[in-house]
Amino acid sequence: MTLFEVFDWLEQTPIGTLIRDSSWLFPAIESVHLLGLALLGGAVLMVDLRLLGFGLPGKTAGELVDQTRPWMLGAIATLIATGIPLFLSEAVKCYFSDAFWLKMGALVVALGFTFGVRDRIAGRALVIWQQRALASASIAVWLTVAAAGRWIGFS
Repeated sequence: MTLFEVFDWLEQTPIGTLIRDSSWLFPAIESVHLLGLALLGGAVLMVDLRLLGFGLPGKTAGELVDQTRPWMLGAIATLIATGIPLFLSEAVKCYFSDAFWLKMGALVVALGFTFGVRDRIAGRALVIWQQRALASASIAVWLTVAAAGRWIGFS
């Protein structure tokens, strides 16, 4: 079975068909997906803006990592729970979409970078340029995920 055949099969699942045939399910799920994206963006930016020297001067980046982690995990759970049914409703379109593949690749990088690098070293004593580089890389990779996700809808 080819990857295209898998995507085609996924699109024909009852969930994919239900969402695709409904006039209101896709926009309702997409709305929750975008709320999850906003929550994720807020959690990411709280830490990254602090690393850049903006906002919450009484908190360290490490403290913000700890305080925003539950929000970030909740946002990621929401994005997965809504992203899968959205994908199922248009899997074949996603298969042919460069934006989809860019988003999925950037998502893997963003999650790995956030939990494997940024969150582990944000609380350490870093010099200013290291903090700025860390925050800039984080913002860039998450913006790539978000922009590619929006691009899926227009491609």
